[in-house]
Amino acid sequence: MADPSRGRSGGCCPPMDLMRSEEMQLVQVIVPIESSHLTISYLGDLGLLQFKDLNADKSPFQRTYANQIKRCGEMARKLRLFREQMTKAGISSAAMADTWTHVDFDDLEIKLGELEAELVEVNANNEKLQRTYNELLEYKLVLQKTGEFFYSAQSSATAQQREIGAHQVGIGSLESPLLEQEMSSDPSKQVKLGFMCGLVPKEKSMAFERILFRATRGNVYLKQVQIDEPVTDPVSGEKVAKNVFVVFYSGERAKIKILKICEAFGANRYPFTEDFGKQMQMTEEVSGRITELKTTIDIGLLHRDNILKNIAHQFEQWNHLVRREKSIFHTLNMLSLDVTKKCLVGEGWCPVFATSQIQDALQRATFDSNSQVGSIFQVLQTGELPPTYFQTNKFTTAFQEIVDAYGVAKYQEANPGVFTIITFPFLFAVMFGDWGHGLCLLVATLLLIIREKKLSSQKLGDIMEMTFGGRYVILMMSVFSIYTGLIYNEFFSVPFELFGPSAYACRDASCRDATTEGLIKARRTYPFGVDPKWHGTRSELPFLNSLKMKMSILLGVAQMNLGIFLSYFNAKFFGNSINIWYQFVPQLIFLNSLFGYLSLLIIVKWCTGSKADLYHVMIYMFLSPTDELGENALFPGQKMLQLVLLALALISVPWMLFPKPFLLKKQHQERHQGQAYTMLHGNDNSLEVEDNGAHDHEEFEFSEVFVHQLIHTIEFVLGAVSNTASYLRLWALSLAHSELSTVFYEKVLLLAWGFNNVFILIIGFVVFIFATIGVLLVMETLSAFLHALRLHWVEFQNKFYEGDGYKFAPFSFTLLSAEDD
Repeated sequence: MADPSRGRSGGCCPPMDLMRSEEMQLVQVIVPIESSHLTISYLGDLGLLQFKDLNADKSPFQRTYANQIKRCGEMARKLRLFREQMTKAGISSAAMADTWTHVDFDDLEIKLGELEAELVEVNANNEKLQRTYNELLEYKLVLQKTGEFFYSAQSSATAQQREIGAHQVGIGSLESPLLEQEMSSDPSKQVKLGFMCGLVPKEKSMAFERILFRATRGNVYLKQVQIDEPVTDPVSGEKVAKNVFVVFYSGERAKIKILKICEAFGANRYPFTEDFGKQMQMTEEVSGRITELKTTIDIGLLHRDNILKNIAHQFEQWNHLVRREKSIFHTLNMLSLDVTKKCLVGEGWCPVFATSQIQDALQRATFDSNSQVGSIFQVLQTGELPPTYFQTNKFTTAFQEIVDAYGVAKYQEANPGVFTIITFPFLFAVMFGDWGHGLCLLVATLLLIIREKKLSSQKLGDIMEMTFGGRYVILMMSVFSIYTGLIYNEFFSVPFELFGPSAYACRDASCRDATTEGLIKARRTYPFGVDPKWHGTRSELPFLNSLKMKMSILLGVAQMNLGIFLSYFNAKFFGNSINIWYQFVPQLIFLNSLFGYLSLLIIVKWCTGSKADLYHVMIYMFLSPTDELGENALFPGQKMLQLVLLALALISVPWMLFPKPFLLKKQHQERHQGQAYTMLHGNDNSLEVEDNGAHDHEEFEFSEVFVHQLIHTIEFVLGAVSNTASYLRLWALSLAHSELSTVFYEKVLLLAWGFNNVFILIIGFVVFIFATIGVLLVMETLSAFLHALRLHWVEFQNKFYEGDGYKFAPFSFTLLSAEDD
């Protein structure tokens, strides 16, 4: 165990160790009830203690602080109501101040209740007034449109009567506004028509008319007039296109049917009189009431906005306080009451370096709460696997998340995140290598980093949130892309003589024969990266293919060897000598006997300039190991070296497979050798011990262990081949990126330039920019990112990383989410 005294002094963290998890310990905290709330509050500010739930067998309603959590939930509901109202009113809450005004939790509960009651009352009154206001607006439209209809009908009826003559029986049409039509000269036979008017939604008007006709068997007359602008429906409060309707009917039964149909279609009915004078009076009254209601509604909305603005000033502080209190009571519910019911007992994990800080927090809580009894802090011994805790900063967090997405490291297991900081952006850059595209990524990332304080406080979309969170990963990717782009000598696929003139020159001064006769070496080798003269030659693609393919193999073998060496450090750290001698050693021998040897051949061929066929060498190393190499020989003694390496590779397979299961069985037997025998104090005790010993012996299943080792051996042997081949994606994606860049440059930009037309040149330039951004800077970046992710998760981490741990999740107020209710 590490020295507990190496805790933080003066609030400073100890040096971050990303290689292995912080040393953790299981602790017990005994807190008096009177100081428990303040203690948990201080521990939440500290954020270094992960509590275990000691009441897992109890339901939420059976726990000690269930009522307090219910109160917090009710307060959170009220705050959500305030947030919704502020959003509707377009009022944003003020940012949470660094210094808070003290707010008592009980006082806040009362205040929130009063504000809710006041706001609900104001909203209810406003809704009633708004509904009445909308009804009056509709009524005014009905009065206008229906009045026009009656006036028009009355004028046409008067003209018609003058034509027919006073002595004729007036046979009025249904369009007549007269409710009493003289069907004959006998007053007793006059027919009295009733009418209704109102508004019906425009989309339902045709169906409304058909249903009326069918229900009354055609004994109605309907007149509809469309309203130019949508009106606000009094019931729903939404803008709806409506028609004003007037329906004439005869008889009480028809009236009942029409009322039901109007109700079914959501048609709002309004009273109307046939008297023109009364119509004018009603119109004036409605207009006056509309004006009064508008003034009243504006005053009510102003009052509501004032309430919401007052709430907005302290909303974030109240919201944080409620979430803070709820999290405290949730944590208190994880603690158990002792037998005296005067203390709460809690257990949890904390880093060893945090011991003194937690003790200080307990002492401060005891002093500040004026408790007569102090809290007790003690370390517990346990065989339980602790959580994994890596201290990260804003730079290393994103790289650690890449590893944790595969699986959280087992406690004290070697952390791949340390190496991912370098290897991940580098492998990405091998596939993405173009220093022009790298500069574009760098500029975009620097903008995010420069504005990170502003962006971190804003709400971003999902994609933008992910991009902003990985800004330092993208920064490293862009820097390495510039580096590999300089090696490939590609700037948007165009080569530059940045480090001096090319080593090659034409055979003649005119360079007419350069494409057929080739170039000659005229100067020293180009100092850094690929010579620019390779670009555009017939040999460019074969040369770059060979270079990138062999480079991919070298990088892959190097990273896989790193993974195997990390398995050694894991085994050494945990004191597992079996894994060192029967897993690490044979794996290292097998991989390097085959692909380490291939890497050696590649380097020797590059250094000597030999024409040897490495495919032929590797294939016949297995098929005909005793044959002479002939012209494929790269150095003396190569044949004997190949025979030795082949023998070592063949020996390493059974070396991995057989010894480990038998040694594990032997270890298990030695560990439980004396458990089946003990002193005889009685038949019952002896039988019990024998049974337990037999049970422990049965826990070790040799067949399962052997099959597991067989699977592991086969997986490694086949994986050595497939994983090496998988690194060829570095070559494939690099080639694809380079060829796409060339196509966009030559077939878009240069082609547009060749037309000598400004308009075509602008179009070509725009297409080139969009193609570069959309395909090369977005799609290719995502593609290379995913392939680099796969190389780390599968080809690298499977050599040493188990990833079956669980993350340290301390109780901390800084981790409270805005959605936590």
